[in-house]
Amino acid sequence: MTRVDLYRNVHMGQRARLFALAVELGAADHAERSVMEELTERCLAMTQELREHADHEDTFVHPLLRDRAPRAADALDGEHVRLDAALAALDERARALPKEPPASRPAAGHALYLALNELISAYLAHLHTEETVAMPALWEHCGDDELGAVFGAFRASRTSEEALADLRRMLPSLPPADRAAIVRATLAGGPGTEAGRTLAALSTTLAPAQRARLYADLGAPEAWAAAQVA
Repeated sequence: MTRVDLYRNVHMGQRARLFALAVELGAADHAERSVMEELTERCLAMTQELREHADHEDTFVHPLLRDRAPRAADALDGEHVRLDAALAALDERARALPKEPPASRPAAGHALYLALNELISAYLAHLHTEETVAMPALWEHCGDDELGAVFGAFRASRTSEEALADLRRMLPSLPPADRAAIVRATLAGGPGTEAGRTLAALSTTLAPAQRARLYADLGAPEAWAAAQVA
């Protein structure tokens, strides 16, 4: 029986976006100021997202972990110093880059790239601890009803726009069967008259092959969803 996993799907999405950002930043043309400004904004948006994600875990997940498995909670607390320092360093590098003159922009761009990868290094270790220490501890001490309630409380805290953004970030990184199951549950939880619009909105971040597979798994022609938006 598959247990409720509070970390798996969202972490898969975070890994994919962090890796993609690192590749793009490393290959960026430092002579193109607009490109560097866009990547700078994406770095700042990523650090904001990771901080918000940590706040969500602190609000909805970690009180239960602290209560049932305090040693696992202590393991997570010990990583915060390195994570906080890496987030601050990336923010500082990102904010400084647009102010650099053209001659020093390549060096500053590479420094930003290194700062991003330092964050990725720290963050991957943190995710690993959550997935291999915290989640098994929660499985040992909590039933799926309690873990499901954590998910429910988090979802209830999100606006419809925030929930849509959450899924758009996550869905491209999931296996087809998991992606279809999440979208199917999302559609079932909303009004039937909005199903086409919701499906089309959820599909915007998927690659063409992923979108085609999703529609096939759901038995919903793409033309149908497009017609609901028009």
